[in-house]
Amino acid sequence: MSNPLIAASRVKGTAVYNAEGDKLGHVEDLMLDKLSGRVAYAVMAFGGFLKMGERYHPLPWSLLSYDLERRGYVVPVDRETLQGAPTLGRHQFDDDDTGWRDAVHSHYQAHERKGREHPSDDDRLSGDFR
Repeated sequence: MSNPLIAASRVKGTAVYNAEGDKLGHVEDLMLDKLSGRVAYAVMAFGGFLKMGERYHPLPWSLLSYDLERRGYVVPVDRETLQGAPTLGRHQFDDDDTGWRDAVHSHYQAHERKGREHPSDDDRLSGDFR
């Protein structure tokens, strides 16, 4: 495997697939927690054409795993789950509060990891760099 680190600017535009291999969208942006330095969530652009009608879904970073063969991220989420998921407007990416973030994690049944200073080798290989 090549270097497991990647610049945040290179993550933007990376495809996001579900477990069945269907392309769901792409990473539009990453939201970092200023205090912990960890990635809180990836904002995935979903649907639309030429940025018209796109919906933006915050996906808890703990759900994304990088797939070397697909050269993209895989999430255990189907299209139906996305249809009812919390969304953001294009200019709301940094509008955040603890209650809203908890609702996002609850929707995907994901848990936000806290308090780890050094990720394990397994975490680095899976793309879980928090």
